[in-house]
Amino acid sequence: MLLAVHSGLWWLLLLGLVGLEVELLMLKHTDGVWQVVPLVLLGLGLLIALWYRKARSTAAVKGLSSAMVLFIVSGAVGTFLHYKGNVSYEQDSNPGISGRELYIAAVQGSTPTLAPGAMVQLGVLGLILTFCGSRLNRLNADENHLPIKRAES
Repeated sequence: MLLAVHSGLWWLLLLGLVGLEVELLMLKHTDGVWQVVPLVLLGLGLLIALWYRKARSTAAVKGLSSAMVLFIVSGAVGTFLHYKGNVSYEQDSNPGISGRELYIAAVQGSTPTLAPGAMVQLGVLGLILTFCGSRLNRLNADENHLPIKRAES
């Protein structure tokens, strides 16, 4: 059962990585360093996820876990940058705006404030995958080191 869950999580991660990479490329999310960061992380995450699937070594688990932490950080920073950009736009468009009205206008702005949350979701999914994989590795190691019971004649 755990093996099936692990495999399903890996496929979901793979689908998410490819899907978000394609979406950001179609949206031309390439204007400056900050917009390129998620594209690079997604490409790197894809390569590491493929390595993890093939090797399932300790290094691959650590690599995927580290990449997923970077995904979470990237998503948090992206959310802040999207919000900050919307605040600047709203203040330029309507200099008198402030407080709750500014917050609502910024959250509903043209740059989707919560879109970078997709990076956070992929990061959490990848961490769950590595946790599940580590558990599988421990179970396999335990099974391989159990004393062999011989049938009595």
